[in-house]
Amino acid sequence: MARMFFKKSQQRLEAARHEFHAARTALEEQFLETAGASGRPRGLRWIECRFYGEPAFAREASSGRLQALIGVSIRFEAIEGGGMEEVEAVGNVRAATAVFRYEQDHWTTDGRAVFNLDPQQTITHFRLTPLDAS
Repeated sequence: MARMFFKKSQQRLEAARHEFHAARTALEEQFLETAGASGRPRGLRWIECRFYGEPAFAREASSGRLQALIGVSIRFEAIEGGGMEEVEAVGNVRAATAVFRYEQDHWTTDGRAVFNLDPQQTITHFRLTPLDAS
């Protein structure tokens, strides 16, 4: 019985991976749109977000929720009157990890970026369970 559960779980994981790859371009667009509309970081406007590498898949230990993590480089510009106009580092490229969640049999994102950590470091930092690619 446990073997059948494991097989079904593996099949669902493979289906989720396949769906992520098939929808990746749209998901990346959704990430940038959602992150840019979030108002974070305060006083900055998202002007560029480049995705690189293959996603790292992981599972939250507490909820079992599947996540896909992709390395990104992000550039901002100061919003006039936002208090960041005089900060020289505003235009610097920032490394981060874009976070995607698998919910109710589809991928989504709330535009969350984990700054200064790559996907593997994000898995370690948040104590996620890494899911090796098959």
